[in-house]
Amino acid sequence: MNIIENFTPPLINGVSASKVFLPDDISAPTIFAYLCQHFPHIQSSEWQQRFSDELIYAANGEKLKIDSIYTPNSHIFYYRFLAHEIHVPFQHEILFENENLLVVDKPHFLSMTPTGQYVQETLLVRLKRQTTNQDLTPIHRLDRETAGVVLFSKKTESRGIYQQLFAERKVQKVYHAIAAYHPKLKFPQTVQLHLEKGNPFYTMQINPEKPSNTETHIELLEHTQHKAKYLLKPKTGKQHQLRVHLNYLGIPILHDPFYPTVQHKADDDFSCPLQLLAKQIQFVDPISQQKMHFISNFELTL
Repeated sequence: MNIIENFTPPLINGVSASKVFLPDDISAPTIFAYLCQHFPHIQSSEWQQRFSDELIYAANGEKLKIDSIYTPNSHIFYYRFLAHEIHVPFQHEILFENENLLVVDKPHFLSMTPTGQYVQETLLVRLKRQTTNQDLTPIHRLDRETAGVVLFSKKTESRGIYQQLFAERKVQKVYHAIAAYHPKLKFPQTVQLHLEKGNPFYTMQINPEKPSNTETHIELLEHTQHKAKYLLKPKTGKQHQLRVHLNYLGIPILHDPFYPTVQHKADDDFSCPLQLLAKQIQFVDPISQQKMHFISNFELTL
């Protein structure tokens, strides 16, 4: 048996291992029993399959079996795979790379990281497979429905420095969106609202009683009789901020499945992408002190 003292679980088909601590106040005869108890939303048959496929490791690198004894105050690693995953038929593009950063053009419909029914069909796993870099981590996020420029950290040592840029609002982002054209709406204008978690939980709602915690500058780029292309400059970065702000103005983004009403589409329906694009991102690199400016190759057209 090949046991490694400082075991780092390998990247398997672009997927990194997840780590689980085994506490000492739990009564479980086996690690399998504990995992079934700790993750009640995952069927026991799925854990059986992972043990059978040798996808569960002890802290020392030993491949665990379904009857491996529960050992408190230790940790294990496991891999997440889905038996059936819908292929997302759109490709990302790497726009720029240096020793610290990977800048990527994300297509519509591709989730950033493994979640729900997607693991392989996520941008992070595709990039890990492509680059074999296990340390890749998104520095900020885009919704699954949104396309455009997104930054990834290549090194754990410098990740925090770039994340701090976003925390301190030192990154300028420009989005494009297609929505209805209302001649009575005057642009440019700035929208300031208080956003909080809505119902259902994955949506956001406006609370008019509270002071604003979001701000977006909006300009009109071009329009036809019924539709317009807008330029959006968010000063804050709340979830669904741009989508809620345009909906608030009475011009929800074209093909938005959440605003003004939640409309569930089939998982394999890629026919109507949300017309929102993270078009540009710019900042001063905190390490090189160089001005960085990246532009998506995707375009939204009226």
